[in-house]
Amino acid sequence: MTAGVQVVAAHAGRPAQLRVLHLEDNLLDHELVRSALEDQLTPTPSFLQVEDEAAFREALGAFQPHLILSDFSLPSYDGLAAFELAHALLPNIPFIIVTGAMGEEVAVDTLRRGVTDYVLKQRLERLTPAVRRALAEHAERERRRMAEAEIRGLNRALQLRLQQVEQLNAVAEERRLKQEDTARQLAESLTLQKTFLAETSHELRTPLTALLGYLRRLEREAGESQTLLDAQRVAQNMTRLVNDLLQLTRGELVQNIEQHFVDLAELLRAVGRDYGVRVHAPALEIVADPGRLTQVFVNLVGNAVRVSGSPALVEIRAEQRPGTAGTPEVCVQVIDHGPGIPDEVKPKIFDKFYRGKEAGSAGLGLTIAQQVVSAHNGSVRVTDTPGGGATFEVCLPALDEDEEDDLELLSGQSSTDE
Repeated sequence: MTAGVQVVAAHAGRPAQLRVLHLEDNLLDHELVRSALEDQLTPTPSFLQVEDEAAFREALGAFQPHLILSDFSLPSYDGLAAFELAHALLPNIPFIIVTGAMGEEVAVDTLRRGVTDYVLKQRLERLTPAVRRALAEHAERERRRMAEAEIRGLNRALQLRLQQVEQLNAVAEERRLKQEDTARQLAESLTLQKTFLAETSHELRTPLTALLGYLRRLEREAGESQTLLDAQRVAQNMTRLVNDLLQLTRGELVQNIEQHFVDLAELLRAVGRDYGVRVHAPALEIVADPGRLTQVFVNLVGNAVRVSGSPALVEIRAEQRPGTAGTPEVCVQVIDHGPGIPDEVKPKIFDKFYRGKEAGSAGLGLTIAQQVVSAHNGSVRVTDTPGGGATFEVCLPALDEDEEDDLELLSGQSSTDE
């Protein structure tokens, strides 16, 4: 038979499910092998018969067989050489030797080299079971290979995830260490600030006490004057501020509220004179600690003048109005037309030691003011001034009827005494 390639497809028009490459130079033996498999395998396989090495090599690439059957001995080729070639090009394809005679030692040697199986031509009834077993083993190896490939892929993905987790943990640890370092620095800074305030307050007490003594001596020697009274009031306010600084650095709240009937309008006008700001206040009487209230409005007005840059941009307004709970209240507004306060800063400005962008401030004035107002059962808040700036509003309980009667009684007794 002329060397070449012959394709025999049973049941033409029906797609082959199994492609079988048969290296055989005897056409009769090929027909017997094909017949043995066609009767037993469904769907019917497609066969490609080749007779020599060249045709066999070409078929491995072009035909892409699922199964290779080969005679052991051919005129110009042999089964073991064919197996070595097939194993090099298609290493996982089942390879079965179908031969007329083979000694036991030769058979064992072929299996040792990796041949899948061998079947004697005179025992072709064994061919179909051998083919099925070879295909099943091949399918199992493919499933195992795919599973192993999938496992390797999962392992790579897991390793990648683990690396990412390790990187995230490293970043988190670095951030934690930075946060701890920042917290430590803040704690040290706060401690230094408290120490500074405490030492400064102690240092200021002595000259303030001496200053008050000099002012009282000057008053006795030169007589009363508005200037001396204002100077004494400022010195007393400074002394109280120093004491409050000491209390706040120790974590204590503003205490010792001594309430009296207070002419609020006169108190506001005195603060206005100290800072040169306009005051619009009708006659208003409340029950409060005059020194503490002076401290509140000194803080608010002083801050307003400082941030605005000029007393002309600050004014004080007071009025009595119905309260939210139906009880009347007296509200004082310290209005400035300066740069204003950003919305994100407003919730923080009453916090202890919060200074914002201001320089030269200990960050305690507004904290003290809020605590004093709270001790008077009042409230303080900040809003935007129309046209630009900030408005601090302090609302305090107004006199009730019984307190107004007491005030009138006291006023009457004063007139009688005169």
